[in-house]
Amino acid sequence: MLMRIKTGIEGLDEMLEGGIPKGHSVAVIGSFGTGKTTLAMQYIWEGLRNGEKCIFISLEEDESSIVESARNFGWNFEKYVDNTLLLVKLEPEDAKSSIQRLESDIPQVIQEFEASRIAVDSVSLLTMLYPSEEARRKAVFSLSKSIKDCGATAIFTAEVDPRNPTVSRDGIVEYVVDGVILLSFREAGKKLELVLRILKMRRTKHSREVKPYEITESGINVLSESEIF
Repeated sequence: MLMRIKTGIEGLDEMLEGGIPKGHSVAVIGSFGTGKTTLAMQYIWEGLRNGEKCIFISLEEDESSIVESARNFGWNFEKYVDNTLLLVKLEPEDAKSSIQRLESDIPQVIQEFEASRIAVDSVSLLTMLYPSEEARRKAVFSLSKSIKDCGATAIFTAEVDPRNPTVSRDGIVEYVVDGVILLSFREAGKKLELVLRILKMRRTKHSREVKPYEITESGINVLSESEIF
Protein backbone atom coordinates (compact mmCIF):
# COMPACT_ATOMS: atom_id res chain seq x y z
CA MET A 1 0.00 0.00 0.00
CA LEU A 2 1.30 3.44 -0.98
CA MET A 3 2.22 5.46 2.11
CA ARG A 4 1.05 9.08 2.12
CA ILE A 5 2.76 12.05 3.75
CA LYS A 6 0.24 14.65 4.89
CA THR A 7 1.06 18.26 4.04
CA GLY A 8 -0.88 19.58 7.03
CA ILE A 9 -3.15 21.45 4.61
CA GLU A 10 -6.39 19.52 4.86
CA GLY A 11 -8.00 20.58 1.58
CA LEU A 12 -4.78 19.91 -0.33
CA ASP A 13 -4.40 16.46 1.22
CA GLU A 14 -7.93 15.64 0.07
CA MET A 15 -6.97 16.62 -3.49
CA LEU A 16 -3.95 14.30 -3.21
CA GLU A 17 -5.81 11.17 -2.06
CA GLY A 18 -4.54 11.70 1.47
CA GLY A 19 -1.16 13.36 0.93
CA ILE A 20 2.07 13.28 -1.06
CA PRO A 21 3.35 9.76 -1.84
CA LYS A 22 6.26 8.96 0.47
CA GLY A 23 9.64 9.63 -1.15
CA HIS A 24 8.24 12.01 -3.76
CA SER A 25 9.64 15.46 -4.46
CA VAL A 26 7.12 18.18 -5.28
CA ALA A 27 7.60 21.63 -6.81
CA VAL A 28 5.35 24.39 -5.51
CA ILE A 29 5.50 27.15 -8.11
CA GLY A 30 3.87 30.57 -8.09
CA SER A 31 4.43 34.30 -8.25
CA PHE A 32 5.30 36.45 -5.23
CA GLY A 33 2.56 36.71 -2.64
CA THR A 34 0.95 33.34 -3.38
CA GLY A 35 2.25 31.68 -0.20
CA LYS A 36 4.94 29.31 -1.48
CA THR A 37 7.16 29.71 1.57
CA THR A 38 4.15 29.48 3.89
CA LEU A 39 3.13 26.18 2.29
CA ALA A 40 6.67 24.82 2.67
CA MET A 41 6.82 25.84 6.34
CA GLN A 42 3.36 24.39 7.02
CA TYR A 43 4.51 21.10 5.49
CA ILE A 44 7.56 21.10 7.79
CA TRP A 45 5.43 22.00 10.82
CA GLU A 46 3.14 19.03 10.16
CA GLY A 47 6.19 16.79 10.32
CA LEU A 48 7.61 18.37 13.48
CA ARG A 49 4.39 18.05 15.44
CA ASN A 50 4.24 14.37 14.44
CA GLY A 51 7.75 13.72 15.74
CA GLU A 52 9.50 13.60 12.34
CA LYS A 53 12.97 14.92 11.58
CA CYS A 54 12.89 17.82 9.13
CA ILE A 55 15.30 20.06 7.21
CA PHE A 56 14.42 23.52 5.89
CA ILE A 57 16.96 24.87 3.38
CA SER A 58 16.56 28.58 2.69
CA LEU A 59 18.21 30.94 0.25
CA GLU A 60 16.04 33.87 1.34
CA GLU A 61 15.76 33.99 5.13
CA ASP A 62 18.21 33.36 7.96
CA GLU A 63 17.37 31.14 10.93
CA SER A 64 15.89 33.87 13.14
CA SER A 65 13.73 35.16 10.28
CA ILE A 66 12.40 31.67 9.52
CA VAL A 67 11.59 31.10 13.20
CA GLU A 68 9.80 34.45 13.39
CA SER A 69 7.85 33.84 10.17
CA ALA A 70 6.71 30.47 11.52
CA ARG A 71 5.77 32.01 14.87
CA ASN A 72 3.41 34.41 13.09
CA PHE A 73 1.31 31.37 12.13
CA GLY A 74 1.52 29.82 15.60
CA TRP A 75 4.24 27.31 14.63
CA ASN A 76 6.97 27.03 17.27
CA PHE A 77 9.97 26.07 15.13
CA GLU A 78 12.38 27.28 17.82
CA LYS A 79 11.34 24.41 20.11
CA TYR A 80 12.65 21.87 17.59
CA VAL A 81 15.77 23.59 16.16
CA ASP A 82 18.92 21.41 16.31
CA ASN A 83 16.86 18.55 17.74
CA THR A 84 14.41 17.37 15.09
CA LEU A 85 14.70 20.47 12.86
CA LEU A 86 17.72 21.69 10.93
CA LEU A 87 17.57 25.18 9.41
CA VAL A 88 20.17 25.61 6.67
CA LYS A 89 20.85 29.07 5.20
CA LEU A 90 22.66 29.40 1.87
CA GLU A 91 23.98 32.79 0.77
CA PRO A 92 23.13 33.68 -2.86
CA GLU A 93 25.57 36.59 -2.59
CA ASP A 94 28.43 34.17 -1.92
CA ALA A 95 27.82 31.82 -4.83
CA LYS A 96 31.13 29.99 -4.62
CA SER A 97 30.72 29.08 -0.94
CA SER A 98 27.07 28.11 -1.37
CA ILE A 99 27.86 25.88 -4.35
CA GLN A 100 30.56 24.12 -2.34
CA ARG A 101 28.08 23.49 0.49
CA LEU A 102 25.45 22.21 -1.95
CA GLU A 103 27.86 19.79 -3.57
CA SER A 104 29.63 18.49 -0.47
CA ASP A 105 28.19 19.42 2.94
CA ILE A 106 24.44 19.37 2.35
CA PRO A 107 24.17 15.87 0.79
CA GLN A 108 26.11 14.57 3.80
CA VAL A 109 23.90 16.51 6.25
CA ILE A 110 20.75 15.11 4.61
CA GLN A 111 22.12 11.57 4.83
CA GLU A 112 23.35 11.81 8.43
CA PHE A 113 20.34 13.66 9.88
CA GLU A 114 17.94 11.05 8.44
CA ALA A 115 15.18 13.58 7.85
CA SER A 116 11.84 12.36 6.57
CA ARG A 117 10.78 15.81 5.32
CA ILE A 118 12.83 18.43 3.49
CA ALA A 119 11.86 21.83 2.10
CA VAL A 120 14.01 23.94 -0.24
CA ASP A 121 13.06 27.62 -0.53
CA SER A 122 13.69 28.46 -3.30
CA VAL A 123 15.03 26.57 -6.30
CA SER A 124 14.80 29.77 -8.36
CA LEU A 125 17.45 31.43 -6.18
CA LEU A 126 19.47 28.23 -6.03
CA THR A 127 19.78 28.02 -9.81
CA MET A 128 20.95 31.64 -9.95
CA LEU A 129 24.17 30.49 -8.25
CA TYR A 130 25.19 28.64 -11.42
CA PRO A 131 26.54 30.21 -14.63
CA SER A 132 25.00 27.91 -17.25
CA GLU A 133 21.76 26.04 -17.88
CA GLU A 134 23.63 22.74 -17.88
CA ALA A 135 25.13 23.49 -14.45
CA ARG A 136 21.70 24.56 -13.12
CA ARG A 137 20.05 21.36 -14.30
CA LYS A 138 22.84 19.27 -12.81
CA ALA A 139 22.57 21.08 -9.46
CA VAL A 140 18.79 20.62 -9.14
CA PHE A 141 19.01 16.98 -10.21
CA SER A 142 21.87 16.31 -7.76
CA LEU A 143 20.04 17.88 -4.81
CA SER A 144 16.86 16.00 -5.67
CA LYS A 145 18.80 12.73 -5.91
CA SER A 146 20.46 13.31 -2.53
CA ILE A 147 17.01 13.74 -0.98
CA LYS A 148 15.55 10.71 -2.74
CA ASP A 149 18.51 8.53 -1.76
CA CYS A 150 17.76 9.07 1.93
CA GLY A 151 14.04 8.32 1.42
CA ALA A 152 12.80 11.77 2.37
CA THR A 153 9.75 13.51 0.92
CA ALA A 154 10.52 17.02 -0.32
CA ILE A 155 8.98 20.30 -1.36
CA PHE A 156 10.85 22.72 -3.61
CA THR A 157 9.46 26.23 -4.05
CA ALA A 158 10.03 28.10 -7.32
CA GLU A 159 9.06 31.39 -8.94
CA VAL A 160 6.97 31.29 -12.12
CA ASP A 161 8.14 32.61 -15.45
CA PRO A 162 6.48 36.05 -15.81
CA ARG A 163 5.96 35.34 -19.53
CA ASN A 164 4.26 32.01 -18.81
CA PRO A 165 2.84 31.83 -15.25
CA THR A 166 2.21 28.08 -15.43
CA VAL A 167 5.90 27.09 -15.51
CA SER A 168 8.90 27.86 -13.32
CA ARG A 169 11.29 30.65 -14.20
CA ASP A 170 14.02 28.24 -15.32
CA GLY A 171 11.74 25.49 -16.59
CA ILE A 172 13.99 22.95 -14.86
CA VAL A 173 12.47 21.79 -11.61
CA GLU A 174 9.25 20.47 -13.22
CA TYR A 175 11.26 17.81 -15.05
CA VAL A 176 13.13 16.67 -11.94
CA VAL A 177 10.27 16.34 -9.44
CA ASP A 178 7.42 13.85 -9.14
CA GLY A 179 4.71 16.45 -8.66
CA VAL A 180 3.91 20.09 -9.42
CA ILE A 181 1.49 22.32 -7.52
CA LEU A 182 0.71 25.72 -9.03
CA LEU A 183 -0.32 28.69 -6.89
CA SER A 184 -1.73 31.72 -8.68
CA PHE A 185 -4.12 34.66 -8.64
CA ARG A 186 -7.35 35.08 -10.58
CA GLU A 187 -9.66 38.06 -10.85
CA ALA A 188 -12.93 37.57 -8.97
CA GLY A 189 -15.03 40.65 -9.51
CA LYS A 190 -13.13 43.57 -8.04
CA LYS A 191 -10.66 41.49 -6.07
CA LEU A 192 -7.92 38.93 -6.62
CA GLU A 193 -8.55 35.37 -5.47
CA LEU A 194 -5.84 32.83 -4.68
CA VAL A 195 -6.26 29.54 -6.54
CA LEU A 196 -4.41 26.22 -6.51
CA ARG A 197 -4.16 23.41 -9.02
CA ILE A 198 -2.16 20.18 -9.11
CA LEU A 199 -0.47 19.96 -12.50
CA LYS A 200 1.04 16.52 -11.94
CA MET A 201 1.59 13.97 -9.19
CA ARG A 202 2.99 10.56 -10.03
CA ARG A 203 1.25 7.47 -8.64
CA THR A 204 -1.76 9.55 -7.59
CA LYS A 205 -5.24 10.06 -9.03
CA HIS A 206 -5.14 13.66 -7.93
CA SER A 207 -7.86 16.26 -8.39
CA ARG A 208 -7.54 18.24 -11.61
CA GLU A 209 -9.89 20.96 -10.43
CA VAL A 210 -8.84 24.53 -9.70
CA LYS A 211 -9.55 25.28 -6.04
CA PRO A 212 -9.52 28.57 -4.11
CA TYR A 213 -7.37 28.87 -1.03
CA GLU A 214 -6.70 31.44 1.66
CA ILE A 215 -3.72 32.40 3.78
CA THR A 216 -4.96 32.81 7.34
CA GLU A 217 -3.29 33.53 10.68
CA SER A 218 -2.91 29.77 11.13
CA GLY A 219 -1.58 28.99 7.64
CA ILE A 220 -2.96 27.96 4.27
CA ASN A 221 -6.48 26.60 3.95
CA VAL A 222 -7.57 25.06 0.63
CA LEU A 223 -11.31 25.29 0.08
CA SER A 224 -11.60 21.89 -1.56
CA GLU A 225 -15.40 21.91 -1.50
CA SER A 226 -15.65 25.24 -3.33
CA GLU A 227 -16.01 25.56 -7.08
CA ILE A 228 -14.34 28.13 -9.36
CA PHE A 229 -16.75 29.72 -11.85
